[in-house]
Amino acid sequence: MSMRELIVLGTASQVPTRRRNHNGYLLLWDGEGLLFDPGEGTQRQLRLAGVASSRLTRLCLTHFHGDHCLGVPGVLQWLSLDDVQHPVHAYFPASGSDYFARLRHASIFHERADVREVPVTADGPVARESFGVLETQRLDHAVDAIGYRLTEADGLHFVPELLDHFGIEGEAVGDLHRSGSIRVGDRTIGLAEVTTTRPGQKFAFVMDTRLCDGVYALADGADMLVIEATFLTEDAELADRYGHLTARQAGQVAAECNVRRLVLTHFSQRYTDTVRHREEAVEQFGGDVVVAEDLMCIAVPKRR
Repeated sequence: MSMRELIVLGTASQVPTRRRNHNGYLLLWDGEGLLFDPGEGTQRQLRLAGVASSRLTRLCLTHFHGDHCLGVPGVLQWLSLDDVQHPVHAYFPASGSDYFARLRHASIFHERADVREVPVTADGPVARESFGVLETQRLDHAVDAIGYRLTEADGLHFVPELLDHFGIEGEAVGDLHRSGSIRVGDRTIGLAEVTTTRPGQKFAFVMDTRLCDGVYALADGADMLVIEATFLTEDAELADRYGHLTARQAGQVAAECNVRRLVLTHFSQRYTDTVRHREEAVEQFGGDVVVAEDLMCIAVPKRR
């Protein structure tokens, strides 16, 4: 397993099929495990994927339609059953706080897990930690819905040729990185003289929505964009009526936002395969397109 990858737990939309479980996506990002939109059966899918409950650190719900949240009770009870020691932050639209409370206490169990609710009331950051910044944007669905974006802070990359030029090697490189400058002979060398900026990685998660400003804000420059492609263009009227995207629209977003890897998911049960979903997205994007399948592991692209 890479240190940063997406484990796809389910790819169906409103109704699961024989091949597709309800929604569910686990982003492993260094020491974090962000679980997005767990629908029915997510706990079992996590077990099939070989994921321990202790890997979950954050729960991110986009909205409270059942295919995006009915797996919450089982997951939260699993955390308590396994006596997971670290806190698990749960993010969701504030207007659905009553629904989250019902899901959290849907049945009798001994709650031991430290679940910290974070109702989201506005666009912007909801967490700033060592992993980066987690932020949300309002989307355009039939009910209150939000999307998520994880942005790692920019870092520094040492340029070997510049280190050689100044005669900096071995432990001196670490000293320079820690202190910000180092004496070499009769002069002081700063980090800026031997490094370039290393752009932080970006991950975006966009579910049930029509095209709107929030979609583009989330997807902008993403290394990986996970986005719904519920319908094909021939059913665009249905997509708009029910607040969804087509595969073609998903491809358009990826192209306009300079996305590196596009992951399509949340497919309507009306389609027996996803060949045309890929074709529609590729026609617009022409880049790295992954059509998600249950229990697939998808690596976040390596740094630029």
